[in-house]
Amino acid sequence: MTDGNGHREISGSFRVASWNLLRRIGAEAEDVAKLVRAYRPDLLLLQEATEEIAALPSLVGGHFFRHPMQKRIYGLAAWSPHPFPSTSALRLPASVLPGRVPPRIAQIVKFQGICFANVHLSHGQFLNRFQLHHIAYALEGPAVIMGDFNAVGPIRVPEFRDVGPRQRTHRASNIVSLRLDRCITRDVRCLRGEVLDRGPSDHHPILLELAAAPATAAAHSSRI
Repeated sequence: MTDGNGHREISGSFRVASWNLLRRIGAEAEDVAKLVRAYRPDLLLLQEATEEIAALPSLVGGHFFRHPMQKRIYGLAAWSPHPFPSTSALRLPASVLPGRVPPRIAQIVKFQGICFANVHLSHGQFLNRFQLHHIAYALEGPAVIMGDFNAVGPIRVPEFRDVGPRQRTHRASNIVSLRLDRCITRDVRCLRGEVLDRGPSDHHPILLELAAAPATAAAHSSRI
């Protein structure tokens, strides 16, 4: 079965993983390939992905899109063994203080009738909440926001539920453990989630099994 763009649809649930790679001093393309071979995600979202990570399809096949972030050596990337449309970049609100880093982006991925936002949000706790609300407002229909939120404490976004694993995923300065890598969804169910081994990065990957909410799945089927 295919969608309206000719891309094959996956029946039932599917697996989505997210991993902050830690630029050029963390996980490399071969490390990401090992994760793909071990856990076989249907969609993989990557943060702090340098241009070298574009070698991933040569190691495991599949389809890959990357968006560099302004004035940084890294960006956001998405990989899948299944064909999916070219991704786009959503510019996020930035600090108005002088000398701050350039605006961040969210990578928008349309996959299995769901709109995904791959994110690496700002460290400021007010700003990253504002960025989340900005993304949520921009996404249409069933949606998933997933990645490195850089957020400490609860996340509250209207219509979205925090469905990611509750374990901590990052150790700041090897001292304080934080749950920075998260997933929030609208009209998408999480059947299970887990935190994977950290590998050479300073973040643990997270892996979730997701499925469209029943009403959403029925509406999508009626359009085919």
